[in-house]
Amino acid sequence: MPTWQLRLLRGRPGSPPRLETYRVELPAEAYLIDAVEKIWAEQDRSLLFRHACHHASCGACGVRVNGRERLMCITPLREFSPDRAIQVEPLRHFPWLGDLLVDVSPMMQWMAEIGFAIIRRDELTADRPLPGGIEQGTRFEDCIECGLCLSACPVMAADEAYLGPAALAAIERMLAEPRDGDTARLLALADDPHGAWRCHSAMECTAACPSNVDPASAIGRLRRRLIVEKFRRWIGGGR
Repeated sequence: MPTWQLRLLRGRPGSPPRLETYRVELPAEAYLIDAVEKIWAEQDRSLLFRHACHHASCGACGVRVNGRERLMCITPLREFSPDRAIQVEPLRHFPWLGDLLVDVSPMMQWMAEIGFAIIRRDELTADRPLPGGIEQGTRFEDCIECGLCLSACPVMAADEAYLGPAALAAIERMLAEPRDGDTARLLALADDPHGAWRCHSAMECTAACPSNVDPASAIGRLRRRLIVEKFRRWIGGGR
């Protein structure tokens, strides 16, 4: 069984962080979350990290792996070489709580402000039979609110007031499928100087997204809608 080297960022706020190297034996079929959990269980119970579902549904285990945003639960160890250390660090642009753990409440507050629902309505009547014993299907939104897109976004590093790709993509989704929401309020949020216009179209958010939400394209559609709304007001004399 191969031995894997992991370099984990360790520390607590108020003291300089450091990288510590650990070694764990696991089969190549294991995932990064398995290695981190084994370190916690067998070597250091003080290690802080977040996890829950183990299958990319909750978004809790987001980190940076060798500098790229990943979910530990779907990052297989076979992608790496046992001869080289796998460097694992917390997400960027969130308050750091210690080790691999960050406070994602700023993103959650924006999602709550938008009123983003986790259940979609536009695909509940798909033309295909349901499995036996199931009377009604439920289609969930693709965004799992993992925060990877915010960590990858370069604008987040320069503008703390920026809504961020997750919130802007949620606004676009809510406008595309209205759910008794306040459309004017959502458009105003997106039209803010720290909203859709602040995006630099770096596309890093889409590259990092593990759920195929494609926030960058959603922000592009949101911008087009804002331009159309402004043009309609202009020709209507309501500048």
